[in-house]
Amino acid sequence: MFLKLPAVDVPPRPWTGRSDGDGPGHRRWWQAVTASDELQAAAPGRRPAAVLGFSSDEGVRRNQGRTGAAAAPAALRKALGPLAFHLDRPVADAGDVVVSGEDLEAGQERLGRVLAALLDAGHQTVVLGGGHETAYASYLGVSASAAVQTGQRLGVLNLDAHFDLRDEPVASSGTPFLQMARAEADAGREFRYAVAGISEPNNTRVLFDTADKLGVRYLLDEDCEPNRVQDFVAGFLAEIDVLYLTIDLDVLPAAVAPGVSAPAAYGVPLPVISAVCRQVARSGKLLHLDVAELNPAFDIDGRTARTAARLIDTLLR
Repeated sequence: MFLKLPAVDVPPRPWTGRSDGDGPGHRRWWQAVTASDELQAAAPGRRPAAVLGFSSDEGVRRNQGRTGAAAAPAALRKALGPLAFHLDRPVADAGDVVVSGEDLEAGQERLGRVLAALLDAGHQTVVLGGGHETAYASYLGVSASAAVQTGQRLGVLNLDAHFDLRDEPVASSGTPFLQMARAEADAGREFRYAVAGISEPNNTRVLFDTADKLGVRYLLDEDCEPNRVQDFVAGFLAEIDVLYLTIDLDVLPAAVAPGVSAPAAYGVPLPVISAVCRQVARSGKLLHLDVAELNPAFDIDGRTARTAARLIDTLLR
């Protein structure tokens, strides 16, 4: 049985790469991923994964950041392609939603429709952003899915140096979680939002006050020691039914992730972020994940893209 998705802007294309052989033991991601506008419906057992690109940096432009994140989905696929494929689930590419010109909101709505269809068909979904305006596009799909509409408690975990709770007249990469808070309130649901990696010098007092007013849980980057982060995530997971995980790559030190809009002067060490990904994957509560803020124009030797690809691979194990 196959699932016909709502239309995307760029249909999926076959992945390519180096071949070590055709047998299962030789497979790399590029050989394992199927590219089709018709995805196989989920069967009993491990959920199949579906990858969806969000080609957008309009939110970054509005937020006065370094644009270039629209090229990230292609760079992330290129970084994923050569990785050895050790997953025990099928993976499909559903193509890209592209923000045209300055019409960010229409692009977010289109991605939300495709994402909700994938989730309701039983897929483990991965969105390749895009600036962090990707987060609100993901939320539109997650909140419209049957899992949330039937009353399961949704939690949003953000690995990020920034709260992204700005109160601005126009939505941007700095506003998505305040948009989510307001949408959850309108739906009569509690807003459950946690952030690990907050950089105190890069978030104003107003943003901390907003976080406190909304009941946001957070850990500063300087406090992200392995055991403390593990307890922080475990406590959050214990109070929700399904999780949306979003990774803003600027949570990582600039030496690890130079290719972002706002490189981190401090950052959270990669082993800590990787451990969170393993913890989330093992929880059984991960509904959806996305990766945001990769800017290939400022990457060095594909360092940021390769790191993001490794985290995605970890999350789908």
